[in-house]
Amino acid sequence: MSSGAGAIAGVYGAIFVGFFAALFGGTATQISGPTGPMSVIMALVLTQLIASHPDTGLVLAFTCVILAGLFQILFGLLKLGKYFVMVPYPVISGFMTGIGIIIILLQISPLLGNASYSNALAALTNIPNTFSQQNTFATLLGVITLLIMIYWPEKWTKVIPAPLFALVALTLISSTFFTQQGISVIGQIPTGFPSLLMPSLSLDTLYHISYFAFLLAVLGAIDSLLTSMVADTMTESHHNSDKELIGQGIANTIAGFFGALPGAGATMRTAINIRAGGKTPLSGIVHSLTLLIVILWAGDYAQYIPHTVLAGMLIKVGLDIIDWRFIFQIKKVGLFSASLMLLVLLLTVFVDLITAVLVGMFVANLVTLDRLTHIQLDNITFKKGNELINEIASNKLNIDLTDDIQKNLGKSLANTLLLIIDGPVSFAVSRELSRRFTENLAFTTLVIDLSNAKLIGTTTALMIIDLIERTKTKNKKVLVITGNEKINQSLKKLSLETLLDKKYQFDNKEQAFKTII
Repeated sequence: MSSGAGAIAGVYGAIFVGFFAALFGGTATQISGPTGPMSVIMALVLTQLIASHPDTGLVLAFTCVILAGLFQILFGLLKLGKYFVMVPYPVISGFMTGIGIIIILLQISPLLGNASYSNALAALTNIPNTFSQQNTFATLLGVITLLIMIYWPEKWTKVIPAPLFALVALTLISSTFFTQQGISVIGQIPTGFPSLLMPSLSLDTLYHISYFAFLLAVLGAIDSLLTSMVADTMTESHHNSDKELIGQGIANTIAGFFGALPGAGATMRTAINIRAGGKTPLSGIVHSLTLLIVILWAGDYAQYIPHTVLAGMLIKVGLDIIDWRFIFQIKKVGLFSASLMLLVLLLTVFVDLITAVLVGMFVANLVTLDRLTHIQLDNITFKKGNELINEIASNKLNIDLTDDIQKNLGKSLANTLLLIIDGPVSFAVSRELSRRFTENLAFTTLVIDLSNAKLIGTTTALMIIDLIERTKTKNKKVLVITGNEKINQSLKKLSLETLLDKKYQFDNKEQAFKTII
């Protein structure tokens, strides 16, 4: 209901997504279906598309769902699954907390018996009006629902879960005693199997459809794979991320064709399934088929459910999604992590979820890259003159030369600069490499030692080629001690052999330093 597509779209979303994600997915115990975060985005999609295209908005919205599913299949085929869970924790925390806040803000108005708002900002700015226009009876039912959801004893859950009790009991009370109090209810729900819906796409709508579809696909992927990680922890197993994305994509594509809400792996439903003993995809399939059996005959009873009762349940969902653990430890995590989490949270609530994640990832990666750069700079050293002579004499550079050769090297090494690249070096180091080289220009022979380099990015490789070119243009001698085959191939692609004669390329240090004499 909160998505705007209606209760039946949510139930069919649970049926189709739950069935096909279990059948084709890569997490054996995962239960899939519409989730809070996915419903928030679907509400945005429906609101904007129906507003801009009143006649075809609903069809366009479910075209988004179909395209989102195809995007997810593509993510899986491209083996991008591992990247969706390589998100820094402050970004995940801000993202999930932001979604929780959105759900709470959007449900305040229905909780008080009023119509819901289309976005979090509108809901927030209209809170004073919402409270001044509240329906007392609806508010009472909503607050009671929320209290039941929060304080329901754990031992009672084994007999009847809190949401089911609240839904049945308060719907009965509302339909029996408060029928004349203006309490908004779900209303008539279609029953039976849904009809096939054909997608609609044109050049005019392609941009918006693609944007919303990508938003749904990315959110669904993150939501599902985070749930898969929770399932791995609980079952001490390992899911297949790419297969899971393909399964979720197939499920959402089929759901879109039947006007059903998109879904993802649902953390709470998955946890309950595991605790109940579910071990194979069969549990997800049974869950889906059970829902189908129920909806074929029980839809008439759901029409009496008050919106305020659903709002009370969703507010509890929102509270559960908020990352309270991170919030309570925010003073301990450091200023950067706390600021990043807050930035992602605000962008999630007041801009959109994709922007929030992309900006959060960009900022986090910049800081991580800066830290890695300082670490990797320790892998780059320049040695020249007496320092180089002393280190060769003391065998600190692991160069096996006879005493006679070392004596003859003395004069030559006085004007030799040795550049050692040891370990992995990424593109972020190239600028500092160039600066340090500029500070050590007093030489006649440059020796570049790549024998212990583990990884050299394209940018750094280009910088090495540039150093060779700059040295050669000043009629200075350049020797290169090549590294492993992968690094050699990178340098060959950048025309090292054209730039530097083969006689100046060596397999080890001994060969190179013997030619300096």
